[in-house]
Amino acid sequence: MKKLLLLISSICILLFNGVNASETLSIEKQLVGIVGAASGVVKTETRELKPGDKIYLNETIFSGAGSGTQILLLDQSTFTIGEDSEVVMDTFVYDPATNEGKIVASVKQGSLKVISGLISKNNPDNLTVEVPEGTLGSRGTEFQTIVSQGKTDTLLIGPGKNNTLGMRPGAVLVGNSLGQTLLDNPYSVASMTKGKAPGQAKKITKNQLKKFNKKMKSLKMAKLSPNETKSERKELRKTLKKELKALGLEKEVIKTVIRENIQKDKEKKVAIKQERKEKKKAKADKKKAEKKKANANNKKNKKKKVVKKKSTKKKKAVKKKSTKKKKAVKKKSTKKKKAVKKKVAKKKKAVKKKKIAKKKKIVKKKKAAKKKKAKNKRKKKK
Repeated sequence: MKKLLLLISSICILLFNGVNASETLSIEKQLVGIVGAASGVVKTETRELKPGDKIYLNETIFSGAGSGTQILLLDQSTFTIGEDSEVVMDTFVYDPATNEGKIVASVKQGSLKVISGLISKNNPDNLTVEVPEGTLGSRGTEFQTIVSQGKTDTLLIGPGKNNTLGMRPGAVLVGNSLGQTLLDNPYSVASMTKGKAPGQAKKITKNQLKKFNKKMKSLKMAKLSPNETKSERKELRKTLKKELKALGLEKEVIKTVIRENIQKDKEKKVAIKQERKEKKKAKADKKKAEKKKANANNKKNKKKKVVKKKSTKKKKAVKKKSTKKKKAVKKKSTKKKKAVKKKVAKKKKAVKKKKIAKKKKIVKKKKAAKKKKAKNKRKKKK
């Protein structure tokens, strides 16, 4: 599929050169690109679009519910239009000899995904997307925007600052008359609301990413519609070749361009595969290291737990022994105290008893003496 898209992209460039040579197209019919893929109902004001159809300047592209299309521009930029969308190519100036030019597109509603091409490679600031709330200035990158009622959300996809493919780091300047926000980290998002400055750049959430992907669900990137049969694709290539012959281009030139693009595609595939492999390896190594660290920590924690348990057990035994000893000492002390108390009480009781007995004896003696005195007195009287 990708080979076919590269073929279409190459043909677009050749068509553009052919158009310049023949000067058969008027300004109103200026060619800007070709439909690389389409799914569902995609049309302009005058016709329904299918893979291989040409796209001209100032044409409005409409995609219905569950529909989408991928437009390959002459400078090899890719515009993927999501479902329920309305996109217009306002400005397209391109010189194939120098790769100089300017692209301005406007999104009235819906979703647009942009992968910048040769114009942006040469001058990153020369690709602009206008939205109702402001403008999006592409800095040689891949990004997606969703325009809904009174709000525009823009997502920077990449490439990042330290990408292994050696590509220029991507960025998108989201701005209006009230302010600007620069998206320069992959998968960062910013929102723009009517009458307000753009919001700060934030890392995209899972729900937001689902929303962006949903808009492109009807059309998978770099793939023709799955309903297209092999014979239909063959027919499309035949038609394009006929058009090229009509423009006076030689067969060998076409073959050379296609071969070069296929080779480039292969090299890119190898690089992407290598990057994925490295990422996978790095991820696996990280996971392994984390697991090793976790195991070491678990072992350490287990050892600590054993030592702690042992220490706690020892402490408990010492505490128990100490408590037992304290209890024994306390019991002995209490027993001793009780014995002393009992002895003291007994002594006190004995002293008291002795005192009472002595007192009683004295009283008895006094009574006896009194009685004797009284008796002697009575005897004297007689």
